[in-house]
Amino acid sequence: MTFIVGENCIKCKHTDCVEVCPVDCFYEGPNMLVIHPDECIDCALCEPECPVDAIFADDEVPEDQEAFIELNAELAELWPNITEIKESPADAEEWDGKPGKLALLER
Repeated sequence: MTFIVGENCIKCKHTDCVEVCPVDCFYEGPNMLVIHPDECIDCALCEPECPVDAIFADDEVPEDQEAFIELNAELAELWPNITEIKESPADAEEWDGKPGKLALLER
């Protein structure tokens, strides 16, 4: 099992999760983070750190976000690794919980 980053991270992109990851398996895109499934050790430390509840165990991903399982694997191969916490986007709170953010994903 591994963890994945889901839709609510798009445009929110908080990095609290990165700071607690013991294996540095987070990767950063222009407007979201992803978890590399081959590097995640299933420690679950990141999940409670996400202020927008965008991290899920891969067997608990909501049905409407199952595409993010493949997206995390695909984008983790393309994006650079992130190991330190960064400031969240200024408008992150405005995007928390908004539906339909997949269309806003920047690659």
